[in-house]
Amino acid sequence: MRDLGGLWADLTDLVLPAGCAGCGERIPGLRQGFCPRCVGELTALRPASTRPAPAPPDLPPCVALGPYAGALREGLLAYKERGRHGLARPLGALLAEVVAAAVGTAGPVTLVPVPDTARAARARYGDHLDRLTRYAAARLRAAGWPVRVLRPVRALPRPDSVALDSAGRAAAAEAAFRLRRADAVRVDGPVVLLDDIVTTGSTLAAVSRILHRAGMTPKAAAVLAATQKRRLG
Repeated sequence: MRDLGGLWADLTDLVLPAGCAGCGERIPGLRQGFCPRCVGELTALRPASTRPAPAPPDLPPCVALGPYAGALREGLLAYKERGRHGLARPLGALLAEVVAAAVGTAGPVTLVPVPDTARAARARYGDHLDRLTRYAAARLRAAGWPVRVLRPVRALPRPDSVALDSAGRAAAAEAAFRLRRADAVRVDGPVVLLDDIVTTGSTLAAVSRILHRAGMTPKAAAVLAATQKRRLG
């Protein structure tokens, strides 16, 4: 889906002297976040349904831009772990495309990003997904979508999930989030849960359960990347 417009500008209109975020190539005088080859790789991606195997209970239908590989993987790592915050704009534009594909028809939509813990936000100088959500919402609004962004869930301190197996991730995710307020919140249109990467789906399922109890059951989850053992198609 390429009906949101201006994607090339978002991918290239950045002054990032550290080199291409996708492959690291340095091209003298080139003012862009991704080199032309990586731009081509990213713009060739098409949102598709994805599902962990096995999928945790209460995981909403998931749509991902592509597998966690290549220029998409490197761009996400540069953005999240290497301080290249300017990449929030092009990555947010790509996330908007995933939302559009997940919902299907332009109209009111409520976006709910999975929140960072306070510790992670401090380490990254801000909530990385919150930044992506702002740019995704702006892109959708520019294309005529009435968008509301809600942040009804807060993240609690939790262990690093890298060393956990699927069961450990599920248990950690279940205890990692709380609703900010007990009363139901008004939503406009379908609710779409946002994250950057889906691995086991435990985090998305845990947040989805919290939203369901608050009367905001997600229609879908939109993510940029799915780990390669996920099924895409």
